[in-house]
Amino acid sequence: MGESETRELTRLDRPQHGIRLIRSASEWSLALDDLASGSGPLAIDVERASGFRYSQRAYLVQVYRRGTTNYLVDPLEIPDLSDFTHHFGEEEWILHAARQDIASLREVGMHPQRLFDTELAARIAGLSRVGLQGSVEDLLGMSLAKEHSAADWSTRPLPEEWLHYAALDVEVLPDLRDVLFAQLSEAEKWGFAEQEFHAIIEEEPPTPRKEPWRRLSGLHQVRGARALAVARELWLAREALAQERDVAPGRLIPDRSIVHAAAKNPSSLKALLALENFHGRASRKEAERWWEAIQRGQTTDDLPSPKAPGDSLPPPRAWSDRAPEAYRRFVIGRDLLNREAERMDIPAENVLTPEYLRRLCWNPIDPHSVVAIDQQLQELGARRWQRDIAVPLLVEAFAHAEQLNAPEA
Repeated sequence: MGESETRELTRLDRPQHGIRLIRSASEWSLALDDLASGSGPLAIDVERASGFRYSQRAYLVQVYRRGTTNYLVDPLEIPDLSDFTHHFGEEEWILHAARQDIASLREVGMHPQRLFDTELAARIAGLSRVGLQGSVEDLLGMSLAKEHSAADWSTRPLPEEWLHYAALDVEVLPDLRDVLFAQLSEAEKWGFAEQEFHAIIEEEPPTPRKEPWRRLSGLHQVRGARALAVARELWLAREALAQERDVAPGRLIPDRSIVHAAAKNPSSLKALLALENFHGRASRKEAERWWEAIQRGQTTDDLPSPKAPGDSLPPPRAWSDRAPEAYRRFVIGRDLLNREAERMDIPAENVLTPEYLRRLCWNPIDPHSVVAIDQQLQELGARRWQRDIAVPLLVEAFAHAEQLNAPEA
């Protein structure tokens, strides 16, 4: 039984250091002056309206520093927060699961140069629970109210209870950061975490997918190029309307409705509306729009390939027949990495990104060369600490794989 289960938790319903909602440039200027008088790193969080709005923009930015209050900034009223970067860009910023928030922060002009990610730190430290609530309970003995985590933060005015929730998410971060830093330092893992934090800052924005409509949930049920074309046109029509209205696409018509319509291939608007599983807020109001999209799919000469383009690998379970040597490399390499990850008390996916392992095992430039394997992992994106651990193990795995024949593997 974990520590969080054997001791009584202190429930936090209200922030201990107050709240100040910032909705004007003059208020923001005063907030920056106050934050400058505080001490230590700056705790930051972002609230979006995922599941409600099309965009991933910030609808609230929270900032807390020891010695100050919790500042909750409304970016609808103050869309440019770049002054924060000018004042505090070289200070350490604390975020939880920074990759989720950093794009939204950059959109309003906030660009970190030093970072402490408490979620990632908890992973490297070996915590069993790495979410904010679990980490705070296990390390600080406090229970956070999480009733509003899925709220529509584009709502105005924001209810007072929501503001309390938002403030708590940053107020606990400095204490959480200090405990995690101590654990990482004691376990000689702080250098690992530093490299990971720096990598987040340096990461380039993801390349847009060539055919994003292929991410429709349940698309595997749609058979044939013509039906896939219908699914694509419905997705594109929904995407355009969602962007125009700034509404989450799934709130117009869900993925399952698009997949169902594409599979059934209705012959008329009436037949479309008669489909049992074609529903959603806009299924009837925008019926003409959806029918026109279906007609485009039914008549286009631009038919999609049955398989998605790109350089994606087949799943490893299919390798044993298609590429037995790669399969042996993968199985042995994965096993050695998993054992080392368990010994170090770090999740295996943090020791080496699974996609990097798959790509290396599928097509190593030189499976016998330490230098070649190290360079290939670096080009894929592995950090220095990950390569120091993984490369010797993979050289051993690849040598062992060569000694085995396919039946023994």
